[in-house]
Amino acid sequence: MHCFYLQTSIIFQVWSFITISASYGAKWTYTGPDGEDHWYKHYPFCRGPFQSPIDFEPELLRYDPTLVPVEVRNYNLSSHEQLTLSNNGHSVQLSLPPRMQLSGLPHLYSAVQLHLHWGSPSLPPGSEHTVNGRRFAAELHVVHFNSDRYPNISMAADKSDGLAVLGVLIEIGEFNPAFNQFLKYLNGVKYKDQRIQISAFNIRGLLPAHLNEYYRYDGSLTTPPCYASVLWTVFKNPVTISEKQFLALATSVFSSSQQESAPVVLNGNYRKPQNSENRIVLVSFQEGLHGTPTVTPAHLRRKVIQHLLAGEPSDVDEEQLPPKFNQKQGPGKMWADRKSQNSLGPSAPKQKGQQSVKMGDGSSLGPTFRKNSKTASHMGKPGLFQDSLCYSTLEKKVYRQLKKANAEHQLAEALREVLFPELNVRSYLACRSELALPTIMFLLRGQPLEKAAELDNLPVKDNHRSKKRNTVNKLDPTHTTQAGQRQATIQKNTQNQARPRPVLLGWEWED
Repeated sequence: MHCFYLQTSIIFQVWSFITISASYGAKWTYTGPDGEDHWYKHYPFCRGPFQSPIDFEPELLRYDPTLVPVEVRNYNLSSHEQLTLSNNGHSVQLSLPPRMQLSGLPHLYSAVQLHLHWGSPSLPPGSEHTVNGRRFAAELHVVHFNSDRYPNISMAADKSDGLAVLGVLIEIGEFNPAFNQFLKYLNGVKYKDQRIQISAFNIRGLLPAHLNEYYRYDGSLTTPPCYASVLWTVFKNPVTISEKQFLALATSVFSSSQQESAPVVLNGNYRKPQNSENRIVLVSFQEGLHGTPTVTPAHLRRKVIQHLLAGEPSDVDEEQLPPKFNQKQGPGKMWADRKSQNSLGPSAPKQKGQQSVKMGDGSSLGPTFRKNSKTASHMGKPGLFQDSLCYSTLEKKVYRQLKKANAEHQLAEALREVLFPELNVRSYLACRSELALPTIMFLLRGQPLEKAAELDNLPVKDNHRSKKRNTVNKLDPTHTTQAGQRQATIQKNTQNQARPRPVLLGWEWED
């Protein structure tokens, strides 16, 4: 169920902020005691799955021949129009009119703002995304929200299908007249919270000349609150700015306000690469990528999921499966690997009767959380086949369950447990991730049999349905009958109550 947003009720908005442990106005920086390693304490999704940025390393890439050139509309703005240039203490940001649009995606997206991430004079590389380990001098982000489904950025920012961001890698080279259209005004936004009006210009000039070569993947905001709500498109070909233009960025603006006695220069404002977590990166190009495999077709993925949901993975023709499916690894191997990498993902499938929820630090929420939590199961909403997830509503639900178990401090780990399988299966079906067969079997534990038909409007066999209506509580690949046959279950979907959600003000999010 979609979240309700009550624009006219200030009391309701304030209540939304204080009912969960996350403080959406909490101070954060890139280094120090409020640095990115500590973001999750106030913004638990920053320790969640599908985080950005990532490194575009060769083994993650899959060529997708269906990707079309990026299409931008109304980017050539008139110089008679005014835009707001501001310093929010984390970046320099330029407002954009919503008639600027991004098409060619599952939805139409309208522009909101653009901003930059950059390095420092002593350490110039400061892009967020990296290519095979290489970091560029800076990175431009042009932020859009899903205007097909949501009225504004505040409504879209915490939805799983809410945002689309164009990323432009920047290296030091030739002078860039398009970037100078706003960089020349940096002295007007030298300090935090300063803003000025500047003349609009052709935003298209900030992008690479050709928009047909890019990386695309499912990810998150790279700043708090780190919602996994972004469909990223990062262009392969970088643009250039001159050394003088780069130094203007790295030396002219401050992250502190004008009233503070000790100004702090704003630079090095980039987040470190995050774990790819089996996500793959789609690429629209093949040049320079020797031996890069083609992405697995969507129809085959749906077929695999259908068989798994019906409890009969043996029916899948292994000769038709992509290479990773044919790897004969045990069901727990991936989770063991994740644990060895200090990951916070789920552990190996539990035996029947186990109740506790294991967290990343080895502790457990115990049976109380498992018994009372509707979100701990992958059955209820938000669920695998719901249109979109509302992260702020999910956070409130999980926090309430944790509070009953006196485990509020484990909010980040609990949210991760709920979202990791959810986002993985969604991304897999959208051909933007790749998972081994045992992993998918684990992720789909507990899904109702009828949901298999919803994937492609294909009926599930009647005899399958009748056999499994009165079986055990979970679809558990580790549980078998005396005859050695797998058992499936049908568990009723429970409808979540819609809750008011925190209002994201303009200065509280970057990407």
